[in-house]
Amino acid sequence: MTGTSHIARSLRPRQSDTAPRGASQGTVVEQARAVADVQAAAQMARMFPRDTSVAVEAMEESCRQVELADRAFFSYPRAGQTVVGGSVHLARELARCWGHMDYGVKELSRGESESEMLAFAWDLQTNARAETTFIVPHVRSRSRGGAVELTDVRDIYENNANMGARRLREMIFSVLPAWFVEQAKALCQRTLEEGDGSASLGQRVASAVAAFDELGVSRRRLEARVGRPTSEWTAGDVARIGVVYGSLQRGESRVEDEFESESVTAAQLTGEPEPEAPGLEAR
Repeated sequence: MTGTSHIARSLRPRQSDTAPRGASQGTVVEQARAVADVQAAAQMARMFPRDTSVAVEAMEESCRQVELADRAFFSYPRAGQTVVGGSVHLARELARCWGHMDYGVKELSRGESESEMLAFAWDLQTNARAETTFIVPHVRSRSRGGAVELTDVRDIYENNANMGARRLREMIFSVLPAWFVEQAKALCQRTLEEGDGSASLGQRVASAVAAFDELGVSRRRLEARVGRPTSEWTAGDVARIGVVYGSLQRGESRVEDEFESESVTAAQLTGEPEPEAPGLEAR
């Protein structure tokens, strides 16, 4: 069997994927167009295979950008430990750099209390494919008070998209070469530690403290999380706390999950201002 005919067979819709009886003509046409598009993309991938050196060069250029590095990792607490990994933003960018990749998330069905979803990633050149189907309950978890049932259409859509992005991330990473992903993570981490060169380490520490203060996280709680005073923070500390900040901003974790509750101090009881940490601007 030739590669083209093998791809054509794999693209034939399964019984569960075909349009339901009574589907509109537009739906049938769109399904046929989607199959034709993927067939054409797979054929082009075989005719013009990727240049690995060009893909690596593109990856390195992207990972040197602070804008990507800031969103390249996620962080959330689990069982008393912090889980850190590559984000869906990094996965999508690496898929773009690698080339000849098709990926996405589909909502297969939606009931009153849950949705059935599918996430997939496909290397059209090697025909390596990963996919997973999963159920997303129409609820949103809360740290206190248990889960909240979702009834608004927009809330359900956003919840499905959030859960789908997590599975999509894993599907893309499972198809991409491990060495390619690990090199990208290491380079993004280095970019976070070095910054863009426009601010000193002390200024970056001060900016981080100010940013977390806007989220209601005091300097004392930051220091407890990092394990040392802000005056002793390293570039790696700033990078790691920046990952936490990004996860909070994107709604992937919560302040109360990431940081310990702050105890009341004598200064707070007397109304006196807290002393500033020395040496932030000196570096």
